[in-house]
Amino acid sequence: MSLPQKLHNNEHEPGDDAVNYTGDSQSIMLNKGKQKPMVGARAEGSDTVAIARPEAELLIKMKDLQQQQPEEDASGDLEHDLSVKKELIDSISRKLQVLREARESLLEDIQANSALGDEVEAIAKDVCKPNEFDKFRMFIGDLDKVVNLLLSLSGRLARVENALNNLDDSTSPGDRQSLLEKQRVLIQQHEDAKELKENLDRRERIVFDILASYLSEESLADYEYFVKMKSALVIEQRELEDKIHLGEEQLKCLLDSLQPEAGK
Repeated sequence: MSLPQKLHNNEHEPGDDAVNYTGDSQSIMLNKGKQKPMVGARAEGSDTVAIARPEAELLIKMKDLQQQQPEEDASGDLEHDLSVKKELIDSISRKLQVLREARESLLEDIQANSALGDEVEAIAKDVCKPNEFDKFRMFIGDLDKVVNLLLSLSGRLARVENALNNLDDSTSPGDRQSLLEKQRVLIQQHEDAKELKENLDRRERIVFDILASYLSEESLADYEYFVKMKSALVIEQRELEDKIHLGEEQLKCLLDSLQPEAGK
């Protein structure tokens, strides 16, 4: 079966996606070239995966309510505050439902791509020399590890830099120095991880040259697609999980804050 039939018919075109790692602290990006739309809800873009924008507007409303003049009616303030929070809870709940559906669709894509990789591996094992097949297996095994490492370090570094940017004059010198030291260590670790990725890219080209001498044009295209989608799906999965986690935290905080107010 050809590649577009193995995954969804409206999935990425083979060979058009590339995972690109730049040098800044938020350096993990998926640069997509010419491609077909993503499957299901994930094709809808920011409206399906963004938690913050409409909710941020509601949070601003809540802040405005808290800053109203003291002479305003207290019971009216409470009623408006509860209304805004309930509206925010409903909005986040709907977004979380969409994100969870997108996650289920993504897991199906991951399973389909994994099955494609198993097919390619079986063919490679039959036609490659043992040492060549070992290079193939080691490269595939390291691919997820390196991508996940870069994603993890980029996320941790971004959080530390965000914390540094939010420091004020009341922050103790010890706390500031601790964050700066964490930043220094994470920057070095991120640079080391980028070197691992560069080494992995060189190994990818070596493995491709090996397989190109054995595989048919269709099987070689399947291999290229599998490798590129493997990285892309790892990145998309991490982004979805982060958004779901953020939404769940926001929802929990709102529900917790609603309980004492509802009992008044």
